[in-house]
Amino acid sequence: MDGDNEFNDSNTRRRICTACERPSTVCLCDSIPPEPLSTTTQIVILQHPHEQRHRLATVPVLNKCLRNCQTIIGRRLRRGDSVLLDSLHDAASEQNTNRSPRVAFLFPGTDPTLSVEINDWKSSVVDSDVNEFFLIAFDGTWKHAKEMVSASFPFLSTFATQVCLTYDVRVDGATKFGSDLTLRKEPFGGCMSTMEAVARCLRILEPKGLEIESRLVDVIRSMVKIQASFLKPTNRRPKLLRKSKDDEKKINSRSFCT
Repeated sequence: MDGDNEFNDSNTRRRICTACERPSTVCLCDSIPPEPLSTTTQIVILQHPHEQRHRLATVPVLNKCLRNCQTIIGRRLRRGDSVLLDSLHDAASEQNTNRSPRVAFLFPGTDPTLSVEINDWKSSVVDSDVNEFFLIAFDGTWKHAKEMVSASFPFLSTFATQVCLTYDVRVDGATKFGSDLTLRKEPFGGCMSTMEAVARCLRILEPKGLEIESRLVDVIRSMVKIQASFLKPTNRRPKLLRKSKDDEKKINSRSFCT
């Protein structure tokens, strides 16, 4: 990316960068790698149609950063959606095996399905010659992602293993006020943006995973920093503040009486 990018948009009043395709006020050209990063891992992302229109979506940026990344817009994966996925499905069928040791789809384990931590999954690959993996991810709200996984499971379960990163449903998710990598409130601990989740997986799957993860995380951090500059400072509502003072008076009164 260079500093001479043009900005135009014939449909809206906002000026759009023709390079990163983001509004000029949130242009990421200084952070996105000049050339897409090459990976041995091939990535397929199913993006919910609603997420496609979300201004904080990270998948369009991820596609600018990675060479071997393709996005499918829809609510489920099935035969005919992707030549790559169809070939993986057919290969598993021809070998009379339920799953390929190289293909995984990323989603936390929820009833009735269970997921394998991605480190454990990679370690379980017996064939030392396997150095090319296929990672499938889902992009949408937590509710939409669960629906997409459930709808796609009959197809994916025939050739892919469900994997996850470390998570904890008992812990509150990060917020945009408490993390320099969070653009939206996450539902529970371990949840993150699609771009960050892919970055964490590539650290494990790629020979130069640490370097790739670092480059992608730097872009996310820039996105969050730019977005934070538009956030208005939050103040406690007067009614809540008044209630807190009343509670404090009651506590002091009780202390005095005792």
